[in-house]
Amino acid sequence: KTWANRGYYGSISHDVKATYVLYLGWFDGNPATLDELPPEEAAKKFVEYMGGADAILQKAKADFDQGNYRWVAQVVSKVVFADPNNQNARNLEADALEQLGYQAESGPWRNFYLTGAQELRNGVVKGPTPNTASPDTVRAMTPEMFFDFLAVHINGEKAGNARAVFNIDLGSDGGKYKLELENGVLNHTANAEAKDADATITLNRDTLNKIILKEETLKQAQDKGEVNVTGNAAKLDEMLGYMDKFEFWFNIVTP
Repeated sequence: KTWANRGYYGSISHDVKATYVLYLGWFDGNPATLDELPPEEAAKKFVEYMGGADAILQKAKADFDQGNYRWVAQVVSKVVFADPNNQNARNLEADALEQLGYQAESGPWRNFYLTGAQELRNGVVKGPTPNTASPDTVRAMTPEMFFDFLAVHINGEKAGNARAVFNIDLGSDGGKYKLELENGVLNHTANAEAKDADATITLNRDTLNKIILKEETLKQAQDKGEVNVTGNAAKLDEMLGYMDKFEFWFNIVTP
């Protein structure tokens, strides 16, 4: 049997969907999927309509014994989302995902299957958190990238009623930027200054890099004279207080 030029990263079924979705987005053209119930709510309805968790698991176990692992993983996932504490459902879905992992030719698929099985059996195992903000990466970031990074971390709900305007002066190696926080969104404008800014922050790019890399805090940089804040410094502290710290480890197969 010919076994040449195999793709071990993705798969045809995966990549064809990605190419198609690139044009249409998440919508598959079926209006029934336009405004579906959230996963947990939908799962409870699925389980109710299918006669309850026990009935589903009995049929799913029979399918598992026949090797129908894809269907078992799909249907038992509904039971798990309806009741995450149902250990029988978790174990059966884990067994199905494990078998799919053994059979997967694609490396990423295998990893997802086996990670899901591990989560169902043992919960989310939190290993050492990798640091993606390496010095080389940070130095390569443009100021625009950095301000986008800040904007992603703004908790829109907490900052919903806040309003603040800052001028950022990065000197000759970085330029000047206007930051505006309003309606829970942080926007930046290059080569602009606000006349009514709450505060103006002056620092060079090297100091900004150190702060991003957590080699020193904003307060430490101020104390050393590397950062100059004029105006209402409390507004800057307020904005930084709206920043979320994202949890690196999170559930992928449970609510």
